[in-house]
Order: sequence, then structure tokens, then C-alpha cells
Amino acid sequence: MADEKTGSEDLDLQDFDTEVENDELTAALAERDEMRDRYMRALADAENARKRGDRDRREAEQYGSTRLARDLLPVYDNLKRALTAVPDELKAQAAALTEGVELTLRELTSVMTKHGVKPITPQIGDTFDAQTMEAMFEAPLPGTKVGAIIQVMTEGFMLHDRLLRPAQVGVSSNTQG
Repeated sequence: MADEKTGSEDLDLQDFDTEVENDELTAALAERDEMRDRYMRALADAENARKRGDRDRREAEQYGSTRLARDLLPVYDNLKRALTAVPDELKAQAAALTEGVELTLRELTSVMTKHGVKPITPQIGDTFDAQTMEAMFEAPLPGTKVGAIIQVMTEGFMLHDRLLRPAQVGVSSNTQG
């Protein structure tokens, strides 16, 4: 009988050892799965950070000059005003000065275009576009449609695909067309 008891105890110990091994294996597999999950999340975070960095770098390249471009717009406006302020009868006398201002304006426009700054130049009679224009006033003007531009005060500007400054215009409020 002693042999039977010993054999039964060996069987119970084997079951216990197998149970402990299964528990350890289950715990190790759970830990492995958790580590794999953390690893995959870390990889995804690193990839997202890389993409965000690339996007931020591209935006800095494209839009980093926004403040400088905005600061140059009054210079552009003043050069345009200087050219329109010279009466036709004085243009011949001030030809060299007028030409210098025109060349300066052309160079400024060229540099701005090179860096992605493009003018928004609405024309009288065009339809008002609230996305790129600012209505400075509304007035009824015979022979115009509602929402038609009747005066352009200043040009607007885009920096690539972003509005830098809206064009300032007067809009018709005439109810007859």
C-alpha cells in the first residue's frame, strides 16, 4: 500500500508542477503581449512624431515668412499710391523718379511672388468674394447688381494658399440690375 500512496503523490506533484508551469507560461505570455502592445504603441507614436515634425517643417518653410510679408504690404501700397499720385502733366518732368518707383515696385512684386505672396486684384464689376475680400462700404450704384464691386481700395494678398490680407473693396447694394 505504501507504493500506491507514493505513486499517487507523484501524480499529484506532477499535476501541481504542470499547473505551476501553465500559470507561469500564461503570465509570461501575458507579459509578452503587453510588451508587444507597448512596443507597437511606441512605434506608432514615433511615426506620428516624425510625420508631425515633417508637416511642421514644411509649414515653417512655407509660412515662416508671414510676418515679414505682412510688414512689406504697406511698402507695396505706398509705392502704388506714389505712382497714382503723380498727375499726368508732371509725369514727363518726373520721368526718372517715376521710373525708379516703378522699378522698385516691380522688384518688390517679383521678390514677393518668388516667396509665394500673390496679389488678389479684384476688378470693378466682379462679384464680391467674402473669402478673399473685405467690404469697406456698401452703396447703391445705378446700373450695378447687388454684390458687384464698385471700388477697389487696396489689393489683397495670399501667401501660398493662406489669406495674408483681404482685398478692400466697395460693394453695390443696388436692388436693381
